[in-house]
Amino acid sequence: MDYACALSQHPVTSQALGEVVGSVLEQIGDRPDLVLVTVTRPHAGALEDVISTIDAVLHPLALIGCAAEGVVGPGAEVEELPAISLWAGRVGPLLSLELSAVQLADDSWHFDGLPERLGFTPTALLVLADPFTFPAPEFCAHLEEIRPGLPVIGGYASGASGPGGTRLALGDRILPTGAAAIVIGPAVEVIPVVSQGCRPFGRLLTVTRSEGNLVQEIAGRPAMECMINEISEHLDRSDISAIDGDGLLIGRCVDTRILDPGPGDLVFRALLGANRSIGALAVDGPVPLGSTIRFAVRDARTAGADLTAALSTEQADAALLFTCSGRGTRMFDVPHHDAISIRRSLGSVPLAGMFAAGEFGPVGGSNFVHSFAASLALFRSR
Repeated sequence: MDYACALSQHPVTSQALGEVVGSVLEQIGDRPDLVLVTVTRPHAGALEDVISTIDAVLHPLALIGCAAEGVVGPGAEVEELPAISLWAGRVGPLLSLELSAVQLADDSWHFDGLPERLGFTPTALLVLADPFTFPAPEFCAHLEEIRPGLPVIGGYASGASGPGGTRLALGDRILPTGAAAIVIGPAVEVIPVVSQGCRPFGRLLTVTRSEGNLVQEIAGRPAMECMINEISEHLDRSDISAIDGDGLLIGRCVDTRILDPGPGDLVFRALLGANRSIGALAVDGPVPLGSTIRFAVRDARTAGADLTAALSTEQADAALLFTCSGRGTRMFDVPHHDAISIRRSLGSVPLAGMFAAGEFGPVGGSNFVHSFAASLALFRSR
């Protein structure tokens, strides 16, 4: 067996750790290439003991992990309660990286930790980052320049309540800032799957005036007027009544050459508000002039259907899930929603992961930081 996973909800760290390490050892043996460990906040203070025990018993080539608000295991999600999730795999060549970022005088960013040469062809980059010190959107843009097409999968650690509280694990060390990353080599195929949980509606439209994240005109009309027209023409009353504070979005087509973009071709950003005096819309992210967009809605039913559709044609030997901390029981009426959906689609493959404060994953060949999304890394033997 090439992959294994285990989940324990025992409140005592040593007991929970013994359960997951013993289970993984029975399933896969020692010396796996890669281990991912995620712990909830009640176990965060003992993360040093967790990784030292894993190293002493399993002897992994590389280890990555963090403390999070919730963790994912096989068919289960544990939110806020004590839990440890452990995943191990034989994935072939890989490289551990400690990434850091420094903001320069011109407000640009300089990134350290990425080597120019790897010694192998990378398949994917697994990243767990501190949300307070690591600018993942700028990192994704930087990576696009130096290694275009390399998918970034992972998320912001959600275990801290403020700056200085993040706990990232890389090898035998705890990192309070920056990012922990693993470059995965060509021995396995890593398929990124991003479910943003959004349903586009209405026509494809072109942004004809914008500044940063303020969209002023769409198709030559005030943006707010255009939005109201699209809602009235293409949504019924039940859809409109279901829209809450973050349920209305703009989907921007990543590749403007696509004539009929579907949800997998659009990166969605929430509408933050409107300036009625000038008819402009504020968006949670830049919308450049000339962007092709569609309005969209997000709700629990749409999010569930979108994840199922995204996995409908996929197969995998194992999977890692980074799901938004706003999903889980905060979005769905049933617990373990995403983990169960993955099991229904992929079968009982080894699954682990965490609830993130921002999810990393590619859309249309470019990497983005998402919210309310489920980002997966599917592992398949070549």
